[in-house]
Order: sequence, then structure tokens, then C-alpha cells
Amino acid sequence: MLSYEVTEHGKPLQVRLRETPKPSGTEIVVRITHSGVCHSDVHLWHGYFDLGEGKRAYLKDRGLNPPLTLGHEPLGIVEAVGPDARGVAVGDRRVVYPWIGCGKCWACDEGLSTLCATPRNVGIATPGAFATHLLVPDPKYLVDVSGIDHAFAATLACSGVTCHSAIAKAIPQMRTDDWITVIGCGGLGLLAISMLKGMGFRNIVACDIDDSKLDAAKEQGAARTVRSDGPQAHDALNQATHGRLAAAIDFVGMPSTFNLPYSVLRKGGTYVLVGLHGGGVSLPLPPVAQRSIAIVGSFVGTLNDLHGVVELAKAGKLQAPPITVKAPGEISNILQELNQHRGVGRTVLDFTHTPANA
Repeated sequence: MLSYEVTEHGKPLQVRLRETPKPSGTEIVVRITHSGVCHSDVHLWHGYFDLGEGKRAYLKDRGLNPPLTLGHEPLGIVEAVGPDARGVAVGDRRVVYPWIGCGKCWACDEGLSTLCATPRNVGIATPGAFATHLLVPDPKYLVDVSGIDHAFAATLACSGVTCHSAIAKAIPQMRTDDWITVIGCGGLGLLAISMLKGMGFRNIVACDIDDSKLDAAKEQGAARTVRSDGPQAHDALNQATHGRLAAAIDFVGMPSTFNLPYSVLRKGGTYVLVGLHGGGVSLPLPPVAQRSIAIVGSFVGTLNDLHGVVELAKAGKLQAPPITVKAPGEISNILQELNQHRGVGRTVLDFTHTPANA
């Protein structure tokens, strides 16, 4: 099998020929056909996350060192199954749920693998989908995406579940005339807007610093847009929501993208942090209590979230954001483009014509 690997953080990925895994027990080997490239891959490629004030969380401190095979949005065809694997057959096309827990803790017992303290996430803790083959531990992590465009289906494993989980945290306190804002109209933000629309929400405001992305947000279903870098952005957001901003989902995660919606949220509002761009904020504590504001973190989503997203897509209630399909050999350039925030929508690698032993 071929694997596109991070051999040195921040440097171009290198192609390596590795032994194709052989499944045992309940394991399955999937021949990858499509793999989404997520902005989280940029942080993993760099080797750290920015904590603000000059502090960084390094992968090496978690025991994650090169060579690393990234890629946590896998779609492919089942090529081999272990003797104990049930409910899946060679030739099945499936999207792979990548957020796999230890399987032994309270969180995993309750289907909340995203809260597992020792996860085995694909493309992070275990080899990922920037490769021709992927070893999956159990058939339950394979989801049928028949009828969904293959490139779009791949992105549901991360973008889809991330949006679904964040929306579930944002909407419980919303009322009929309330508004919700999506901060950052990259691939995730655009999908979240479409998902909200598919769930029946119409009062959606999109915020970004790029007019082309705001135009795309309108195409996805945003009722209004706000330039978040404008001199009167707070006033503009407040006016756009008629003072009824009940929830904000931040797909950027920077001090400026926190400060914009936080000051505009109505009493009882919810701010959901998803983005990992980094930095820190300082805020007085009494108003958090006095305004009954909820500040909630949301990291990816559960296997149930993936099933929910796939159901929406199969029902025709989920409009795909703009998707660019590229060859695996372009992965290093794609990571550079993501790092520089260029492009609109998502990029997906097509491994269909990539030989496994080139």
C-alpha cells in the first residue's frame, strides 16, 4: 500500500510503500477511494495547537511523533474482512467513522467516544486515510452512504459529525423568533448552514471576513451575512438578529471570533466553540452568570451523529458545500492552501486511480 506521510512537521509529505494490513478478528481493510482534507490536518501537520500567550500543545507531548499518516475523512470499498467481522462484505462501499475510543471506559460504554480519555482516532492516534488502505477495528464503524456523492460522503466523517454535534449543543434554548450565527464560512461553516436549513431553521446569520465565502453562505441558506472584520461588526450582528441572537457556533476559534458573538448573545444564549485556530480570551466572570450565558466546547461527533448526518443527506436535506477533488500527490499544496485560508468549501483527495504499489 501507499501512504502519504508526515516525516517532518511542516515539510512536504513523503510517499512511502508500506505493507498492506491483514485483518484479524473483527477488523476490516478498506481500499480508500476518497479522503477529505480537514483544517485539523494543518495543525497535525504543523505538530502543535496554539494555546495563546506563546503557549503550544505539541503532538510529541502526547507520544505522537513522525512518521504520521493523517486523514480522518475516509471513504472506500471493503477489500478484506476478518473472520469475526459481521454485517459487511467485500465490495461494500462505506464511509468510516474515525473517532474511535478505547472501548473500555464509561464514555465508550455510553456511545460517547469523543469523551474517551485514551482515544484511537483514525489519522491521529492510528494511521489514517492519506493512504490507499485503512485498517478499521470493527464493522460498526462503517456506514452505508449509498446514493450520496462519493466526495461529499467522505467529508461527513468529520465535517458532518462536527456540525451535527455542534448544532445539537446550540439549539436547545432557541425560541421561534431567535437567530443563530455561524462564525467562519469555510467547509464546516457552509455545511452547518445547510444542515441548519435542512433541520428547519431559517434565521441564520453567516459571519466571515471573505466576501466570496459570505456569498457561498447565502447559497447554502444563510438569511443574512455580516463582515466580521468590519468596524461596526458587533452592531451589524445585533441589528441582523434583532437583538435575538440565541446561539453562535464558532468554526474558527480565535479571540476575535469569540468576542464578536459573545457580546451580542441575548440572555440565556449559547456560544459553541468548534474551531481550533487558537489563542486565548479574558473576560469578567459576573456577566457570564448574570446573563446566563453558556460557553460550550464541541469536538467532532459521535457515531450516532454520523448516522444522523447520513440520514439527512439521503433525504435530500443536506446541500453539499463547494467541493474540489484533487489527486493525492497534491496533498502538500492543499495543506499550504488551507493554512493560508485560500479557497471556498472543501477539498477531497481521489485515490480511485492511485495504484497501491506505485
